[in-house]
Amino acid sequence: MSDVGSDEFDDERGKLGEYDGGRNGAGERHGAGRAVLPNGDVYQGGYESGRRHGQGTYCFKNGARYVGDYYQNMKHGHGTFYYPDGSKYEGLWVEDLRQGHGLYTYPNGDAYEGEWLHHMRHGQGIYNYQETVSKYKGSWVNGKMESAGEYIHSNNRYMGNFVNNNPSGPGKYVFDGCEQHGEYRPAEQPATDEENGTNLKTQRSPYLGSREGYLSTEEDRAEGEWGESGSPAILKWIPKCVTDLTLWTGTHTSCAEKDTASAEAEN
Repeated sequence: MSDVGSDEFDDERGKLGEYDGGRNGAGERHGAGRAVLPNGDVYQGGYESGRRHGQGTYCFKNGARYVGDYYQNMKHGHGTFYYPDGSKYEGLWVEDLRQGHGLYTYPNGDAYEGEWLHHMRHGQGIYNYQETVSKYKGSWVNGKMESAGEYIHSNNRYMGNFVNNNPSGPGKYVFDGCEQHGEYRPAEQPATDEENGTNLKTQRSPYLGSREGYLSTEEDRAEGEWGESGSPAILKWIPKCVTDLTLWTGTHTSCAEKDTASAEAEN
């Protein structure tokens, strides 16, 4: 659904909708007022020179509701949008778009808090998964996990780079007292259900649920936010070595380099 208020609200011909409130010398809606659209939408709040401006509440007939700042008829500033499916966005808006810092809570209990650009997750942010109590913390580009990030579980975390929502290339799993270094590569020939004796879908948890074998990165997307889901990417985790805990810098250091550094430290 669209979360942009109807322009019919401000038809000054007096033929569409009803208005009760202040006006300026030119007869335009100005100051506090309440307007009702023939389709059932209702706006109550500030006006300036015939446009929604300042604090206001816009209620859609389908149950959606926006409470917050307006500028020149657009959601602009800080505001909260309640969607009819039960999801909610609270944060900054720029010209009717989610932009800046904001918190989006999804119907299934998942939540994303971080930066937005043009209605999409963009910049640094944290996505919390309600069902698994896992979370992704890192960089987003145009709504997708990209570049450096970490996927945090209750008993371990994965740190590495992401491409198009999937882990890609060198990374590491961090456990209590040790790390397993390796890399994710596209699987050349994924195992079939018959070969595994089970269904791949039943083996997955969001993105990084397994440290070995094939990993399906199909995820239950929040409706309307993740876009169309195609075939899930099948990745294979290739372990390289196990080391003591090290600092992750976002760049790959080979296991041989780690061994050399450890030997030099001991000497």
